[in-house]
Amino acid sequence: MSGVLSDPVPITPGQRLARGVCRHLRSHDFVTVEELVPKPGLRVDVMALGPKGEVWIVECKSGRADYAADRKWHHYLEWCDRFFWAVDGAFPTEILPDDTGLIVGDDYGAEILRMSPETPLAPARRKVMVHKFARHAALRLQVLRDPGISAFYL
Repeated sequence: MSGVLSDPVPITPGQRLARGVCRHLRSHDFVTVEELVPKPGLRVDVMALGPKGEVWIVECKSGRADYAADRKWHHYLEWCDRFFWAVDGAFPTEILPDDTGLIVGDDYGAEILRMSPETPLAPARRKVMVHKFARHAALRLQVLRDPGISAFYL
């Protein structure tokens, strides 16, 4: 055994990028969940909840084709205070909209290169998102702790 830990199950490049993004956001005192559904038909890659209740959404893109195929991203804007793209170092960042945030990272970390403009959520929408975040996080933990619980509910 080489002493290098590997992932127990294979994960996609986007999931690897999300892991690095989540690690970086934790260093800013944000907690994160992956694959949260703000409403039917939308699933964000990473939702981050800040220490003051800030709600950030991060969409992870593994390449130009992945970005070009994304037709829903603009619908995420109404569900967060700030919106970011997360890409790896080889991604052509010039194709991303200038009025969105930019995070560059890899499997193990990331860096915010461009802060997203802030568009504060209405209090009622913030309450909904914090509630969804809490339920999503609690269910994920319950599935980990009790393999008899169906992951279908995620």
